[in-house]
Amino acid sequence: MTHAERTSAAVTALPADLDEAAHRCLVAGFDGTTTVPHTLKRLIDRGLGGVILFTRNVRDADQVRRLTDELRALRPDLLVAIDNEGGDIGHLVSAGAPDVPGSYALGVVDDTALTARCADALAGHLSTLGITASYAPVADLQHQPRNPIVRTRSFGADPDLAARHLRAWITATDIRGIASCAKHFPGHGGTITDSHHGIAIDPRPHDELLVDLAPFRAAIAAGVPMLMSAHVVFPALDANRPATLSRRILGDLLRLELGFDGVLVSDALEMKAIADAYGEAAGARIALAAGADQVIVAVPDLDVTLGCRDAVLDALHSGVLPEDRVWEAAGRVRRLAERYATPCRTAAAWDADAGLEAARRAVRTRILPPPPRGAHVVDLFPAPHPALNWGGEDLLTELRAIDPTATGTALNAEPADPAALVDGILRTGAPLVVATSDAGLHPWQARLRDTLAARRPDAVLVDTGLPEGGALCSYGRGRVNLRAVAEVLTGG
Repeated sequence: MTHAERTSAAVTALPADLDEAAHRCLVAGFDGTTTVPHTLKRLIDRGLGGVILFTRNVRDADQVRRLTDELRALRPDLLVAIDNEGGDIGHLVSAGAPDVPGSYALGVVDDTALTARCADALAGHLSTLGITASYAPVADLQHQPRNPIVRTRSFGADPDLAARHLRAWITATDIRGIASCAKHFPGHGGTITDSHHGIAIDPRPHDELLVDLAPFRAAIAAGVPMLMSAHVVFPALDANRPATLSRRILGDLLRLELGFDGVLVSDALEMKAIADAYGEAAGARIALAAGADQVIVAVPDLDVTLGCRDAVLDALHSGVLPEDRVWEAAGRVRRLAERYATPCRTAAAWDADAGLEAARRAVRTRILPPPPRGAHVVDLFPAPHPALNWGGEDLLTELRAIDPTATGTALNAEPADPAALVDGILRTGAPLVVATSDAGLHPWQARLRDTLAARRPDAVLVDTGLPEGGALCSYGRGRVNLRAVAEVLTGG
């Protein structure tokens, strides 16, 4: 037992069943691919509700299955979860994850049967790994052009379109025995701040916010077993606290008005919207009191998780956190585990081609010159998001898989000497392709693109995020999105 555990045991001794119930309300991240840390084992022994895996826990498929088997050998009703949205958001590439585009591309195609096939592929793969809870799909509507975090993770801006694709995704995932999770309630698409980095505020009036509830209503009607809250302040709903910590939003709006009785899980508490303003430990206590059933502490430092756990136990001991609230939350988690915690030992085959089909159908293009060989591609994109993006995809790699004579440069940050880079590119004399990803949010991309286009008006401009006027748009940077663009550029 660690010092923190001994201190907690001495200060907040509770009846064993209430202690276990409190632990069910926690989801923990951890370090390691082959062994379970001792501190995590202690948490699991006391009733930990779930763990969340990240790229740091993934080496290959066999290793992940051994790890999930070991976790469940410690506690069979432990939920093992991961963010598994598809597109360029995910953690299971090295474990053979199916390549599917992000949700925006699926919304552009607007074929719910195809969305279901993509969701089925992701869920089938999870089943083979022993992962039975997926923090996906995104139910946020992407209607704020400057939003830095939702974008192509969303099915789009149309609530009806998003609703029908959420239903398809949730249903297909559930058939595989995997718990889906619609996020981030009541919507993160109207902000201009990434809540990983700071307080996000959606200033729209109440009537406009109601539009964003439509996809969540559809998810609830489809039987989604989990929803995830947003670390976003909605002054028209609760001027004082972000949704994750708001009884008005989680209790009055979600539970009473929308009638959701599944598991409500917080977004990760170490995100700065919570950690900087409240601290993770206080965030855990307030979120549970407000109506969350589980809180995620995704950082691998288990001392942070212990601090959150101790805050919850202390609040129970003092009466600040009502026991009835924890019993209610733990009961929902227990029912979720009874339905989803046990993975299938075998999984039926999934459609491995669904993702590429969707990506191809999503590409939008204007008339292009005949496809040249030996093009020089300049691929500009943001640095991988530390919490979300597996990284490693680039257009040049996909182009060279079809045309080995292609050359180019992939950049995820502004070069030290842009002028020298531009001069070097233009000296090649090769047909030029310039791809950007959300250049409106990343001015260095726009500057390079515009400089190259001014000196080479024949350059083909490609958007690999949301459309910004390029000749091609893929609506995402997943590997299959980039492959689909490469096929158009080469006629392949």
